[in-house]
Parts: sequence; C-alpha cells; structure tokens
Amino acid sequence: ASSDIMTPVNVCVCVCVRTGVAVLRRWIAGGVCRSSVRLDGKTVLITGANTGIGKETSRELARRVAPGARVVLACRDLTRAERSADEIRRSTGNGNVVVRHLDLSSLCSIRQFTREFLDSEDRLDVLINNAGVMMCPRWLTEDGFETQFGVNHLGHFLLTNLLLPKLKSSAPSRVVTVSSIAHRGGHVHFDDLFFSRRTYSPLESYRQSKLANVLFSAELARRLRGSARTGVSSFCLHPGVIRTELGAPRPRLVSPAGLPSLLLMKTPTQGSHTSLYCALTPGLEHLSGRYFSDCAETETSPEGRDAAVARRLWEESARLVGLGDTC
Repeated sequence: ASSDIMTPVNVCVCVCVRTGVAVLRRWIAGGVCRSSVRLDGKTVLITGANTGIGKETSRELARRVAPGARVVLACRDLTRAERSADEIRRSTGNGNVVVRHLDLSSLCSIRQFTREFLDSEDRLDVLINNAGVMMCPRWLTEDGFETQFGVNHLGHFLLTNLLLPKLKSSAPSRVVTVSSIAHRGGHVHFDDLFFSRRTYSPLESYRQSKLANVLFSAELARRLRGSARTGVSSFCLHPGVIRTELGAPRPRLVSPAGLPSLLLMKTPTQGSHTSLYCALTPGLEHLSGRYFSDCAETETSPEGRDAAVARRLWEESARLVGLGDTC
C-alpha cells in the first residue's frame, strides 16, 4: 500500500519532470510571429498549401483577410487542396479561400498557371514559395530536371519571375521562400546540377536545392534593390524540423526508436510562424534578401552569402527554364 503513496521526493520529481517538459516544448516551438497585421483587400498566394506548414500558414493568413481579399492555394493535388480549403474556410469563416492547379515539376503547368493568374487576379501582395520535395529517389521531372532541384528551386524560380509584374503593380509586396537549415551542408554543382554523372545522394541533392533557395532569394533582392526601386522585398527562411509528410515519398512506419525524435520536432502550426513573420511583420523591407529562423534574422552558410555564386545560379536557372536574364 505504501508504494501507492506519493512521497515528497516523488512529488518533487514529478514537478521537475513536468516543468522540464514544458520548457523543452517551448524551446522546440521556437519563435512566434506576434504581428497583428491584417491583410484587408490583399491577395496572398502560397504553393503546396494542402498539408503541413503550408496549410497552417494558409489558415492563419485566411484569418487575417477580410471579405473581398483572397488566399490562393496553388497545389498539384486538387482533391486534397479542395479538402484543405474547405477545412480552412470552416475554421476561419473566410469564404474567399480559392484553389488553383499548379505542378511545380512542369514548366508548362507553371506557365499556364501564371497566365491564368495574371489574367484573372487584380493584385498579388504576398507570394509564399512553400512547396517542396525531400529525400526522394533520383526522379526526373517531365522537363528532364532532377526532381528536388527542379521542384524546390527551378519551379519556384520560374513562378516568381513570371509573377513579378503583378507583385510590382501591387507594391509594397513580398516574396517569401521556404528553405532549410540543410542548405548549410549544400554546394551548387554547376558541372552536374542533376547528378547525371556522379553518384546520386538524396541528401546531397536536397541540400543543393535548399542552398539554391537561399541564393535565389538573395539575388532576387539584389536585382529588385529592395523596396527602393520596385517595392518588392524578398525573404528566405528555415521553418524548423517539422512533423510533416515532406520527407515521405512513400508510406513509412515509425519505429519505437524513432519516437523520441518525433517529440523533438515542431508541429506544422509552430513551423508556420517564421513564414508568417516574413510575410506580415512591418518594417522588414530593409532586410530584403536576408535569411530567417525562429522569427529572427540568421546567418546563412558561407556559400549562401556568395554573390558571385548567386548571380551564376540565376543565369543558369534562367537558361534552363527558358527565361530571359531580366528581373
């Protein structure tokens, strides 16, 4: 019977454990976007918005948009996107959440999407390049690009450039690109971007694509010269290590040994905060081209700060997608 009685020592241990868990959870959650900015009369476009941090970012943006403004979910899977949009409409009370088809692995799809968007939408105030693939086998897009580099970088590169006229006419506007801390281990292999001659490593390819996001964001800011000339600002970010479907090209079971690592990951809602911070926080224009993590400016890898590499990547990307080297 005595074993059922909570001794002072046991009580102290329980309190310490609970306090420690609470502190750990707050630390894992990271930075919080505290901006109360609304988006009345504005239009936001977010790619890959049917799941994970994209969906939660869209949900929070929808809460801030008054009737008459729009949140556009650009997704490859229309069935899942419509299901997510319905859920967001119900949970936010915002009926102006719309779905459009966009397959970032297809240059044809990107061009068709942008033509329709430019023709039908009055403005574009925030573009969030959120969609991505991670650690997949060496698949090729329909245009012959290695999938991770093609989707994560080239797709968003073309999309952003084609939407720039609408972003400029809606200024002040922002481009927010979701990268990853994994870019720190990356290198741009200009001699073999698609791993056609070297042994393919899913991790190495992913790192290259995320480094390309960082370099693209910085070069975009340089070409636009921040808000001084065009009124369009560019930001890049690491959302944190998130419990999402991104790293699972096929269903996988989680072993008991992997459960502790899941507990150390952010939820999609927590992971959305830095995207929201970059999209909503007033006065960030002077930091255009910078990289953020946990809702604060953070330094990138040395190659991520190399202006010459960024310019070369831009020029090569423009060649690959058939875009003139202009901004």
